[in-house]
Parts: sequence; C-alpha cells; structure tokens
Amino acid sequence: MYPEYILTLSCLDHRGIVLRVSGFLAEHGCNIIDSAQFGDPESKLFFMRIHFALEDDAISDELLRAGFGSLCGDLGADGALHDAGAKPRVLIMVSKIGHCLNDLLFRYRSGLLPVEIPAIVSNHMDFYQLAASYNIPFHHLPLEAGASESAKLAQEARIIDLLDTHRIDLVVLARYMQILSPGLCDALKGRAINIHHSFLPSFKGARPYAQAHRRGVKLIGATAHFVTGDLDEGPIIEQDVERVDHAMSVEQLTAIGRDVESVVLARAVKWFVEHRILLNGDKTVVFS
Repeated sequence: MYPEYILTLSCLDHRGIVLRVSGFLAEHGCNIIDSAQFGDPESKLFFMRIHFALEDDAISDELLRAGFGSLCGDLGADGALHDAGAKPRVLIMVSKIGHCLNDLLFRYRSGLLPVEIPAIVSNHMDFYQLAASYNIPFHHLPLEAGASESAKLAQEARIIDLLDTHRIDLVVLARYMQILSPGLCDALKGRAINIHHSFLPSFKGARPYAQAHRRGVKLIGATAHFVTGDLDEGPIIEQDVERVDHAMSVEQLTAIGRDVESVVLARAVKWFVEHRILLNGDKTVVFS
C-alpha cells in the first residue's frame, strides 16, 4: 500500500498549470488516482484537486511537501497537501434542536463520515446523554438570553480553548442558535459550516416552518454554508429541496425540513473532510 494524498490548489488562471502540477507529481514518483479542475471565467481563478499515491520509496513526506511548497510559490498559488488517510477533527456545536447532531453522530459511528469528533459544545444540556452514548465529551457552555457582550466573549474564549486543545480542523454548527462574534468568524474562516432552512430572507425568526405553512409554500429546502460575519450569507456549499403541498400540516413540513437539513449538512461536512471544497470569493467550488 502506498501513501495517498489529496492536493488542492487555487491561483490566477494561466496556461500550463496542469502541466506544471502533473509534471511535479511525476518527477516525485506519484501516480494520479483522480483529478478535477475548474477555471472560473469571472474570477479569473483556476482550481484543482488531485488524489494521488506516492509510489517512490525514495521520496519522503518532507521532501514531497517541500517541493509542493516551492511549486505553489512559483505559481503564486494557495495550495495544500493533505494526508488522504487522516481523519479531520470536528467539533460540533448544537443548541436545543438535535436532528442534525443525531444524524452526524450516526454517520460518524457507522463509518460513513471519516472524522474524529473529540468534543460537542452546547449552550443547553439537552444532548449530554446523546453525546455520552457515543463516548464523546460534552461541554456545556451556557449563555443566558440577553447576555452582555463580555459574557459572550468569555464563552467564546472557552470555545477557542477547546479548538486549540483538540486541534480542531472543522467546526459544525448543527443548529447552534447563537451568533458568533466577528472575531471568531474571522478565526474560523473556511473551516466552520452552518445549516439553516432555505426560506431566508423570508420567514425569519421563530417557527419559520409555521410561517411558511401560513404562506402555502410548495418547496422546502436547506442551505449549508461557510460561517462569516454576515449572518447566514457565507459562501454556499450545498442546497437541496423537497416538494410539499397544501394538505401537509406544520408538523409534517417541519419533519420534512429537518430531514433535508440533516442530509444537506452531512453532504457539506463529508465534502469538507474529503477536501473537495475550495473558496472562490463569496462562492465555493465543490469538486464531485
């Protein structure tokens, strides 16, 4: 078995990038398993993801990484080299609605989601027993309604300690109903994913599915996106919809909506840990 890697790269688009990268891999004893690339005519950026195996025993991991760093410098590229066998470390945050948390934990335990989950954080105690059933430490970090800015920052300081202690690669807001501070959003840029219903900007606030029911919506959807300081407006990773009709109750709409939210969030997390998502300004490139 040869060690496998996933290479990701983005830079200004110009001729010869694929040749340079594939040539580098060939020169370093690597065999490409699969490759995807995209040139965006609007942003003028080029994006690439390559899954490859290092088949030359004379090439060390250190030598490969050093050479790739030099290649990125030559190309003016933002690049990363990931160990394909490593499981990213994920911290999940949740409040009082647990369908997304439950779904992610099931996928994790079943091996469908190749991650490590060293901690779950919540501002409520509702899911400490669920966390315990998976042997995952549960951190209750309460935040009272109307809490002061200093109290919010103190709570976030504890979250940051957990991120550092557990060497977290990704934060998943699995229906965590607190707004993160701009500072924390900046610190987590490109490595925090949120999920919400896709009715926004309509039906804001409490009981959105009840509001949608009163308006007679015909589609229910969900959006997974990166977290930014602009509430619910970060770069979109994945979306999906389900058709509904006039005969359905609020409870049925809510159940359908929660199913869609769970699936959409799970897809986004899986694509992140497989290094398929690259930022393209306010958008994303997601390689299948």
